[in-house]
Amino acid sequence: MTDVKDLREDNVLIVIACGTNNPNRSVRGLHLAHVAHRMGKNVAVFLLDEGVYLARKGITDNLKAPTGDVADDLLTYLQEFEIPIYACEPCAKARQIGEKDLQEGIQMAPASKLFELACHSTTISL
Repeated sequence: MTDVKDLREDNVLIVIACGTNNPNRSVRGLHLAHVAHRMGKNVAVFLLDEGVYLARKGITDNLKAPTGDVADDLLTYLQEFEIPIYACEPCAKARQIGEKDLQEGIQMAPASKLFELACHSTTISL
């Protein structure tokens, strides 16, 4: 039998479903994406539900976790390394967030993109 490496060993998907309503969890999700990337993993972030607020320009500027981690610093790191960040399109539209409102490097995506990523990744959901 051939030893086939599981794609999930190298791919990590961070799903963030909370935003300013829970800064500890939302910033922690960005922090985990940062850590996984520094470990050499292929990382993607998917924002859904309240998490899509993190995609809006200016929202992460002052969002901080009790640990001192700052969302904007973590997001800047992810953007610099071109980590794919997706915002659930129907979730964003329901919250009046359009393409023009998105921070640099974040793109709208349908639910099918979440499944596409999750099927080939270790998935962490916050």
